[in-house]
Amino acid sequence: METALMQETLMAPEHLGLQSRTDFRQQAVSLLERLPEDSGRLVVDLSATRQVDSAGLGALMLIQRKAAERRQAVVLRDANEELRFLLLLTKLDDLFVIEPPTA
Repeated sequence: METALMQETLMAPEHLGLQSRTDFRQQAVSLLERLPEDSGRLVVDLSATRQVDSAGLGALMLIQRKAAERRQAVVLRDANEELRFLLLLTKLDDLFVIEPPTA
């Protein structure tokens, strides 16, 4: 019997940083808690996100840590080239499932 993968999607703000990180993180944790432990995934839609600073990167890390505690996955969808490079440079790319940008 196949179990359907449960997922929730969270739209990231245009500027993910110092001003938006707390609200964004709280929304993500709330969605993670709605998903079953040991499965499920949180999709962070970054299609509208133009800028991510160190505070925003920290928020993504905290979200990933919470998901890992619950044995869930965090998917970064439509991350721009700059964010993908930043994740690679900081060696954080292995912590997330990174979906390539849509055409």
